[in-house]
Amino acid sequence: MKKTEKIVKKIGRGLTFILLLFLTTNCSEATNAQIPSAPPDKAKKIKIALLLDTSNSMDGLIDQAKSQLWKIVNELSVAKCDNLKPELQIALYEYGNDGLSSSEGYIRQVSGFTSDLDLISEKLFSLRTNGGSEFCGYVINTSLNQLDWNIDGDDLQIIFIAGNEPFTQGRISYGESCSKAKSKNVVVNTIFCGNFDEGVRSNWKDGADITNGSYMSIEQNTKTVYIASPYDKRITELNTKLNKTYIAYGSQGKAKKCNQEMQDNNASTYGTVNEVQRAVSKSSHVYNNKTWDIIDASNEEDFDIDEIKEEDLPSEMKAMTSAEKQKYISDNKKEREEIQKEILELNKKRTIYVANLEKDTKTENSLDDAMIKAIKKQAKSKNFVFE
Repeated sequence: MKKTEKIVKKIGRGLTFILLLFLTTNCSEATNAQIPSAPPDKAKKIKIALLLDTSNSMDGLIDQAKSQLWKIVNELSVAKCDNLKPELQIALYEYGNDGLSSSEGYIRQVSGFTSDLDLISEKLFSLRTNGGSEFCGYVINTSLNQLDWNIDGDDLQIIFIAGNEPFTQGRISYGESCSKAKSKNVVVNTIFCGNFDEGVRSNWKDGADITNGSYMSIEQNTKTVYIASPYDKRITELNTKLNKTYIAYGSQGKAKKCNQEMQDNNASTYGTVNEVQRAVSKSSHVYNNKTWDIIDASNEEDFDIDEIKEEDLPSEMKAMTSAEKQKYISDNKKEREEIQKEILELNKKRTIYVANLEKDTKTENSLDDAMIKAIKKQAKSKNFVFE
């Protein structure tokens, strides 16, 4: 009898242990299920709205914007925040042009925020000057209303407005517009095309001060100084090879690829060095064409080559099997990465070479210099670093 009781007790203790183990395991799983996993780190954005005066006297300003775009992009491409590379988005407005609608304040959104840098280049080269009334407060307010700004303050958000008439013109007060920008965590930098003191007297500095932005003056008719290097020829040759790795797809693919080549040509109109700067931009992460290029699109997490309709594929891929398509993408991706790597390595040597020569030729009173200095200064408050 006693032996039986001992067996029963042992069985009871065993069942109790099993029950406790079951409850502990399930409670632990339930607890873990209730704790949401930490969201993956998300890269911040650099958002720049460029508001350009396109009245008659501003041909030099537009010329600088065209010729210095890729230099500015290259400066921004090395930015990091929390060890992540931010996405670059640029928007473009023109104002002060008689060819624009008077009811809209002689203002036009040329492009909203986009990471399509070929599009921004295309739009810059399409700008034409024409006499008009320059309403700075109006165009700032319009850009604040129309563009997708992030009001939580995480992104680096900057407006650059450039012109040469008093900042006070127009029915919308620059004070109200700049205060509105500050409330949206947008910094307004003002660039007066003319004498520094004249810009101060005509309230350009005051507009920047409201958002703790930078006030600068430039000589809009100053020509960009280019310094050639022994590495330029090879970089331009590599750029031609780089273009061949782009595989256009979708309804806009062919047109976008043609535009890529057109913007190469536009860059070359300012000389080989500007063409080189564009090639360097095309070798950085900020130059992304995932909407029309299969290689860039394949870097997205949800990409599936088999989900792309046959009619949207380039002719050379239509007859391929799924495995052949994947190999074709992989081969082109590998080739592109090798070309980009060589371009960037050559550019490091080129940068050192040019830096030693440009001490006597560097023009600080230019659009690119003003923009780069302001961006780097304001980026520090958002923990952005430029390597």
